Amino acid sequence: MKPKNVTLNRVITLPSLVFYGVGTILGAGVYSLSGKIAGLSGMFAPLSFLVSALIAAFIALTYAELSSRYPKSAGEATYVSRAFARRWLTITVGYGIVVTGIVSAAVMARGFYGYLNEFIELPVAVAIGLFVALIAAIAIAGIGLSVNFATWVTVIEMSGILLVVYAAKEHLALLPERWHDFIPVWSWAVWKNIILGAFLAFYAFIGFEDMVNVAEEVIDPEKNLPAAIILALVVSTLFYILVTLAAVSSLPIPELAHHEAPFALIVRQNSDLPVPLISAISLIAILNGALVQIVMGSRVLYGMAEKGIAPRLFGAIHAKTRTPAAASMVFAMLLLIVALALPIVELARITSFVILTIFALVNLSLVTLKIREKRPDSGKHFRIPILVPAIGFVLCLGFILMQF
Repeated sequence: MKPKNVTLNRVITLPSLVFYGVGTILGAGVYSLSGKIAGLSGMFAPLSFLVSALIAAFIALTYAELSSRYPKSAGEATYVSRAFARRWLTITVGYGIVVTGIVSAAVMARGFYGYLNEFIELPVAVAIGLFVALIAAIAIAGIGLSVNFATWVTVIEMSGILLVVYAAKEHLALLPERWHDFIPVWSWAVWKNIILGAFLAFYAFIGFEDMVNVAEEVIDPEKNLPAAIILALVVSTLFYILVTLAAVSSLPIPELAHHEAPFALIVRQNSDLPVPLISAISLIAILNGALVQIVMGSRVLYGMAEKGIAPRLFGAIHAKTRTPAAASMVFAMLLLIVALALPIVELARITSFVILTIFALVNLSLVTLKIREKRPDSGKHFRIPILVPAIGFVLCLGFILMQF
């Protein structure tokens, strides 16, 4: 039980939240995902990212309105509860978000171990244990420290992408002469591959949903949360398209598609920049991605405890750091167990299904709330047309079907 009069610390500004969101969206995946997408859509990989961004925009705009309406921790659980008033559904969605966070962070922990081996060899249990202990300590120390850390790491991540772009500058300079190579013909065979690439690229945009779960620590959340979600998506899209243009213009597509570290390959073959620098940036990016997951997961558990649908222990706030310390420690322990003991690949596939199902429910929640309104309320929250969440719901169902 939290001490009397101790609440979460409302210190996150709009710029900090935008950096937090961009860092979450970019994450560590961009350092390997671009090559896989290029393997599917070839020179049209930048277009796949653009198509995916447009799809993600429908879902992100839904989150923007709901987070402005209900700026609470455990965002998705709150939205579903408001729309459907089903306790079992609210609990399922809340814990579903926590599970996806644990598995995502566990995958990152494994990635951290892989990159760390390039600098120092440690037993896997030691490396992952140190990784989890570090991000848990930062998360518990205070939201201000967590967001500041995420901001600086996001700057480093963005710098890493710009280094790749710089390495490919000679190839990018030829784009005005090669623009026709990036414009697809109207052929189903071509567009099918672009769409398949967009499906894979969609997972590179997941992360904006984590922003809503720090709502109770954001200054003026009704205004700043929607703005930050939209800005983070726009900035991330620009970086994705820029770095993918650099990738497909500077390397042969087969070589790009089959290399495990395509950005390192671009740097190695096109510049004199030290390749370990990109590996080090990837290592830092992974730390940031996992930190965001532990912050998000602990706030979801805290919000559920506040609603009486999770153990009261998760609602305990540390009097000094004003963070849900108990929830953070439980999340960290589960993360450690999953990272060391469970089949990550299969869990990641299940997680993809779970997150898409939650996205579908969130979009359906906003449609339901809008239909229920006899007239639009006069509140100051951000609003979108009902068609946006309706399309978002259909797109999520389509992605769920593509899983099979």
